[in-house]
Amino acid sequence: MPKTEIKKVVCLKCGKTTEVKLSTSINAAEDLNMRRELLSGRLFSFKCSACGYTGKLFYPVLYNDPKNKFMVYLIPDVDRFQIADKDIEKDFDGGVDNVRKRIVPDFNSFLEKIYIFECGLDDMAVEITKLAISNAVAKKFDLEKVEDGYLSMYDRESNTMGFTFFVGEDREPYIQSVRLEIYGKSMKITEEFAAKDRKLKGFLKIDREWSENILYRYKQSKNNN
Repeated sequence: MPKTEIKKVVCLKCGKTTEVKLSTSINAAEDLNMRRELLSGRLFSFKCSACGYTGKLFYPVLYNDPKNKFMVYLIPDVDRFQIADKDIEKDFDGGVDNVRKRIVPDFNSFLEKIYIFECGLDDMAVEITKLAISNAVAKKFDLEKVEDGYLSMYDRESNTMGFTFFVGEDREPYIQSVRLEIYGKSMKITEEFAAKDRKLKGFLKIDREWSENILYRYKQSKNNN
C-alpha cells in the first residue's frame, strides 16, 4: 500500500486552508493505479475546497521499483548531491544496498530517471551523453548553452536514442537522435571517472552539474596525456 500523509494546504487564490491526502511512497509493482496517477501528473493535482481553484502541488515522493531495482526520490528544488536517509532504508526488509537510488529536484527529471531505469540504461552514461549532445545543439542554434533536455526515446533495434531539448526564448522543443555508440563511449568515461560515485551510499543527484564535473576531469586527463 502507498504511504500517505494528511496535510493542510493554503490556497494561493483565496487563502483558505484545504486538507489534502498526499501519497509519499509508491511501489511500482504493487500500486499500479497509483503509478499511472504519478506518471501522468494527476497525483499532484490540487483543488481548493473553498473556491475551486486547481493547480499542481509538488511534494516529496519516493518511487520504488523492486523489479528493476531502483528508487527515485522527488524532492522539489533539492540542491544536495547526496542524501543518506536511514528512515527510508529501515522500511525495506530486503535492504537497498543493490538498488540504484537517485534524488531529483523536479517532475520532468523524475519522469526521465524512471524512463532511463525502465529501459535498462545507466543514468550516469545518459547524463554524459545528454551533455555532449546539448553542446552540439547549442552550437547548431548559435546559443551559449542548452540546459533543459530529457531522454525521450530509446530504441535498441534501430541503435538510437533521442533527447528532447527546449531551445530559444520560446523554449521550442527540438529532438536530437544519436547512435548508441556515443552512449557506449559515455559508459566508458563513467567507468573510469565515476567509479567512486558508483560506490557511494544513499540517494545521489546525477544531473548536468554532475556530468559537467565528470567531463571536465575526462578532458583534463586527455590534455595531460
